[in-house]
Amino acid sequence: MIASQVLQTAIDELKVITRIDLCILDLEGRTIVTTFTDGDMPSDAVRAFVQSEADSQVIQGYHFFKILNESILEYVLVSKGSSEDAYMIGKVAVSEIQNLLIAYRERFDKNNFIQNLLLDNMLLVDIYNRAKKLHIAVEARRVVFIIETKQEKDSIALETMRTLFAARTKDFITAVDERSIILVREMGDGESYGELEEISKVIRDMLNSEAMSSVRISYGTIVGEINQVSRSYKEAKMALDVGKIFYSEKDIVAYNTLGIGRLIYQLPIQLCEMFMKEIFGENLPDTFDDETLVTINKFFENNLNVSETARQLYVHRNTLVYRLEKLQKSTGLDIRVFDDALTFKIALMVVSYMKYMESQEY
Repeated sequence: MIASQVLQTAIDELKVITRIDLCILDLEGRTIVTTFTDGDMPSDAVRAFVQSEADSQVIQGYHFFKILNESILEYVLVSKGSSEDAYMIGKVAVSEIQNLLIAYRERFDKNNFIQNLLLDNMLLVDIYNRAKKLHIAVEARRVVFIIETKQEKDSIALETMRTLFAARTKDFITAVDERSIILVREMGDGESYGELEEISKVIRDMLNSEAMSSVRISYGTIVGEINQVSRSYKEAKMALDVGKIFYSEKDIVAYNTLGIGRLIYQLPIQLCEMFMKEIFGENLPDTFDDETLVTINKFFENNLNVSETARQLYVHRNTLVYRLEKLQKSTGLDIRVFDDALTFKIALMVVSYMKYMESQEY
């Protein structure tokens, strides 16, 4: 259904140009939008016109017209006056409103198609048939972005996104849940993943400033055919979840940069618990005090460099060595050795994953 505000704007602009008053009514004779206020249209006259075979008719000094939507009567338009000018402007208004109905119906149909495409709710043959009917290119490079907002149904963020990409008629902006905005973007031949990162930054900065909305953004891989768009969406969704678990400091996460986090995310919880018990027994890494965890993380950040880590922690080198040896005694792992450091790093990520999955159960 087309918005009343759009209809009002259309007839207001026509009145400014032509000085002819117009009114749009529903099939029961109730006024939807109007440019004049000198009394309601007689509802019985409107209903009689609706039942008639005529496309237009003069009733009590007004020109009545029928507005069709796919050959089905949708509205009644009234042009004030019985002159030729009133008739001509009425016909122009009918044509404009019917074109608006077509545009809005096509927009709705495309949005519905994209939503079903993302959620894998369509058979392969239906995807190609509907894409052809809606004039959507089947073979084109596309990628899916997910923009997660802090607020549910953030209409300001959604409108900001539509404004930002208004000139890009081959892109689609939609939503499949309460917290996320989805952008299906068609890529140019020369565009690559570097451009996707820049696009994400533009979206983030625009929403932060215009919509006053803090967002997290993820995107999948670039696909070449319309039936693969759902895959890019699933990748973007996984990137969003994996980013929350392992890369919480980042507000932009790409699927192809998830690394080992993507592998851990797909492990069964039972397997993770078995791994942790084999390595640490009952002394899980999340039971360490804050000083130890800060030391470990800083040591990893500096690529196992003892001197640089000690400098950044403002401690003596021997103090850091003491802490690392203490950690080795309690866990059996010497993180100054690459293999043990790798095992410990994976273990910390597994713990983060297990905590996240536990929090999702409540």
